[in-house]
Amino acid sequence: MSPVGLRILARPASPFPATLPNQFAEVGSAQISDCMNRLYGVVGLSPRHAPTAARMAGVAITVKTRPGDNLLIHKAISLAQPGDVIVVDGAGELTQALVGELMAMDAQGRGVAGFVIDGAIRDADVFAREAFPCFARGVSHKGPYKSGPGEINVPVSVGGQVVNPGDVVVGDADGVVVIPADVAEAVLVLALKKEANEASIKEKIRAGTYAKPWMDSALAALQGGK
Repeated sequence: MSPVGLRILARPASPFPATLPNQFAEVGSAQISDCMNRLYGVVGLSPRHAPTAARMAGVAITVKTRPGDNLLIHKAISLAQPGDVIVVDGAGELTQALVGELMAMDAQGRGVAGFVIDGAIRDADVFAREAFPCFARGVSHKGPYKSGPGEINVPVSVGGQVVNPGDVVVGDADGVVVIPADVAEAVLVLALKKEANEASIKEKIRAGTYAKPWMDSALAALQGGK
C-alpha cells in the first residue's frame, strides 16, 4: 500500500476512559470551547439533522478523501466502533455529496455517533427529520465517485480545525468542537465546572441577584489606560 495517499491506519490507543465521551454529552459545545480559550472548534459546518436530536459526543475516526469521492468513507464506516464519530476532510468541496441516507442508515446501525463532513451531503430532507447527528458544509444532489484515493486515521483539517484520530468530538446546535485526546480528561473537569457555574448564574438571574463585577473592572482598566 502507498506510504501516503492510500493508508488505512489502526486507531490509536485511547488515553482516557471509555466512558469519558458520554460525559462530554452533558456539556454544550460553546462551554467546552470556552474552556479551551476558544481556540479549538470547527467553523463553517452546520447541523443537518432534526433539532430534537441528542447532543453528539464520541471519538473521532478520521477520513481524508479526494474531493467528491467517498470510497474511504465507506471503509471507515465498516471499521467504526460504537460511539465513533466519522470525521471527513473533503476539502470543503460542495459539487459532489459525500454521504446520503443509505450511508447514514449503515453508520447508525453500526452504532456510529454521527458524521462531521467538510463537504456536501444529499438526502437533506431525510437527515433533517432524523435524530442521527450530521454536520456538513453544504448540500448537493450530485452523488460521489467511489474510486479513491484517501486515508483513514490520519490527521485531517475540518472547518479550520486539525482533528486527530482518537480526539473527542462534540456537536450540538451551536456546531462542533474537538477536544485533543491528550487533554480530554482535564478539559472535561473544567467543562463540568463551567456548566455548574452557569447553572448557578441562571438561578441568580431568575432571582434578580446577578452582579457583574468583572464588567466594571474591565471598564475601569480601559479608562485608566487613557
